[in-house]
Amino acid sequence: MRNPLFYAKILLFGEYGIIEDSKGLTIPYNTYKGSLNFSNDTNSRISNESIRKFAEYLAEKLKDEFDFEKLNADIANGMHFDSDIPQGYGVGSSGALVAAIYEAYAFNKIDTSKQISKDKISSLKEIFSKMESFFHGKSSGIDPLICYLNLPLLINSKTDISAIGIPEQKESGGAIFLVNSGSPGETAPMVQIFFEKLKQEGFRKTLKEEFIKYNNACVEAFVKGDLNPLFYNLKELSTWAFLNFKPMIPQRLLNIWQYGIQTNSYYLKLCGSGGGGYILGFTRDYEKARIHLKDFDTEVIYKF
Repeated sequence: MRNPLFYAKILLFGEYGIIEDSKGLTIPYNTYKGSLNFSNDTNSRISNESIRKFAEYLAEKLKDEFDFEKLNADIANGMHFDSDIPQGYGVGSSGALVAAIYEAYAFNKIDTSKQISKDKISSLKEIFSKMESFFHGKSSGIDPLICYLNLPLLINSKTDISAIGIPEQKESGGAIFLVNSGSPGETAPMVQIFFEKLKQEGFRKTLKEEFIKYNNACVEAFVKGDLNPLFYNLKELSTWAFLNFKPMIPQRLLNIWQYGIQTNSYYLKLCGSGGGGYILGFTRDYEKARIHLKDFDTEVIYKF
């Protein structure tokens, strides 16, 4: 078996908003990775059983798309997903597995070795959405898409996604960083909370008029490397989330979330669906922010 590596991803902007057609921006995160391998220890058996159930789902939903004879034979021989991507942390553990299964067993793989057109991206997103729904109940397909392509992606809408270059990193003290909440989250319950909230007219209105406005402005400013509007809108975005996404914010992070807004030393936002796992932080002075966040593990993912 060819064992290509599939890396983690981070959705910088667009959590929940892309469900309602906001902009989004997602980048590869090559610190964590996974690949399909064979062995028979305890951890690999757990992964093997999970893949077996996934294969049953694919055989029901996408029966003509995959080589199930080969897939089932490999599962019987102890195939598992050998991964250090934290599960339930919002960095694409299931997306990487979906990408790996597609690469190894899809009959008519879309060729991404040359130019990656919007049509190819759209087709990949569609099949990845169907595949990853096994894990989350409903999936946009974005996570497996970026794990598969390993490129930054700009999401203008559900039907308009393209590869994009992002500004080069600088050593000027600012950073985007991860904050470890200390426990994993579950995507499906968080998404369910969001859909329940969408039934409220007031929530739909503020999501459209405020959240999506701030989110889209952040995407545009980040892509341009324009930090003043970026941090202005980050503060608005973080404040909005604190008021409206509180069920998705891990309880032990509520105080530091609010402190960042009040002091302007950093701003926090969800990384993925929330509920646990990682939270994203943005600051102009990472060393100063670390002092305030000394009780939490943080790791830099991008430097301004």
